[in-house]
Amino acid sequence: MALVLSAHPRVSATLVLLLSVLHLAAGGKLLVVPVDGSHWLSMREVLVGLHQKGHEIVVVAPEINLYIKPSEDFVMKMYPVSFTQDELDENFQAFSKEITEDGSILERAVRFYERVKKTFAIYLATCTNLLYNKDLVSYLKESNFDAVFTDPMLPCGQILAEHLSLPSVFYFRGSACGLEYEATQCPNPPSYVPRVLTDLTDHMNFLQRVKNLIFDIPHSFFCEFIFQSYRKLASEFLQREVNTLDLFRRASIWLMRFDFVFDYPRPLMPNMIFVGGISCVHKKLSQEFEAIVNASGEHGIVVFSLGSMVSEIPMKKAEEIADALGSVPQTVLWRYTGEVPHNLPKNVKLLKWLPQNDLLAHPKTRAFITHGGSHGVYEGICNAVPMLLMPLFGDQMDNAKRVESRGAGLTLNILEMTSQDISTALKAVINDKKYKENIQRLSDLHLDRPIHPLDLAVYWVEFVMRHKGAPHLRPAAHDLNWIQYHSLDVIAFLLAVVLLSLFISLKCCLFCCRRCCCKKGRTRKPTKSKSH
Repeated sequence: MALVLSAHPRVSATLVLLLSVLHLAAGGKLLVVPVDGSHWLSMREVLVGLHQKGHEIVVVAPEINLYIKPSEDFVMKMYPVSFTQDELDENFQAFSKEITEDGSILERAVRFYERVKKTFAIYLATCTNLLYNKDLVSYLKESNFDAVFTDPMLPCGQILAEHLSLPSVFYFRGSACGLEYEATQCPNPPSYVPRVLTDLTDHMNFLQRVKNLIFDIPHSFFCEFIFQSYRKLASEFLQREVNTLDLFRRASIWLMRFDFVFDYPRPLMPNMIFVGGISCVHKKLSQEFEAIVNASGEHGIVVFSLGSMVSEIPMKKAEEIADALGSVPQTVLWRYTGEVPHNLPKNVKLLKWLPQNDLLAHPKTRAFITHGGSHGVYEGICNAVPMLLMPLFGDQMDNAKRVESRGAGLTLNILEMTSQDISTALKAVINDKKYKENIQRLSDLHLDRPIHPLDLAVYWVEFVMRHKGAPHLRPAAHDLNWIQYHSLDVIAFLLAVVLLSLFISLKCCLFCCRRCCCKKGRTRKPTKSKSH
């Protein structure tokens, strides 16, 4: 074969061209309906991997957004929405401020509820504008996509998949109401699977199991409350009565951003694939950041970021943090866009943006101060950097508990912590060898795998595209109602049989006893009295 190719260069060129055409022909067409914010930043990594495999990717996104920007890795289809960029920015900036402001528990809860309500109103408006954009939906219908790749935090992508009759792949971290387990019919025993916001581990005593069960009871009702507006929207758009949970159950594959090195072991369903740590791919630092790190000397650096949503905090709290950061000899790189604290120490550098994962991968990084978002935590584990966690909301409290329970870091309450608390905890994480040893052990376990989570995610998206879904992984539990699923009808039947058998046996025994007594009475001879 090699001789033929070398002897005939025209044949060789033609064959190479033919193979390249076949490769392009093998590529599929994927529709992506993302969720903005950090959810998109993680999903984008998968899209880059799919683009490199030769697939055509179309991302549908609102014209007004936070992070979803055009890229050479995909085609962007934008649609107008009913709110402005200023309204969107103001909402998320206010959201980041309110979760760090002081106040009573009730005041903070009310403020948080009002802000979440406004945020969900924006998301609902975004979904409505997409579904009722006739020109865009008509284009999507004519494009002959192979599958839909979406984030089920919002059901808009799945509603569109149902309308286009396409299989879907979900990319998800988890929900406060346990949506992923309800929708997949995955066993979720409260005896050792801690619920969201409980701050529990998988080893619970009796009272902790009581707490976990109490938190478990309202889960399904909470899901229904969250998606109530979308149920109405989906029913109107699809022109039939729709239950959002039933829509989620139609997903072919759930790509879950979990890893049992970090998350507690628990049951899984065949269509739930764990791809935790998907963002642990780092690049070489730029000359600017390399110079900053090298200038830190033997003490090294500390990376400090509270995530993409929170980049400024109340001045009083910022000053307390700045005072604590000045107590360590390390250079602290702090992602912060707010007003500069007047007491900012010389060893702290404020940056509007920093290459977080690339900095964590540097051997001079000594600690990572983080809000406990799943991206940051996995990057900390991947690069074996001990963590000081300041959780703000959502699953961040549970993430912090997981890190702390494994001895890989310490957790502080951002609303109650003092400058001394921060200083003491940071020095412990940097200087106590046990934190470095524990995070190194987690990192070794996390990285010891046959396939990288990014490659695994790309494979399963391609699998669904090739096979038009994955119905062989769908459990029969989806075809059973609640009574059948828990075998209540079978238990009732068996109980009825047992009770009927006992009743018949008892009746037979009583009948036999009466017959025996009557027979003895008839056969008994009369006794003669003795005469004196």
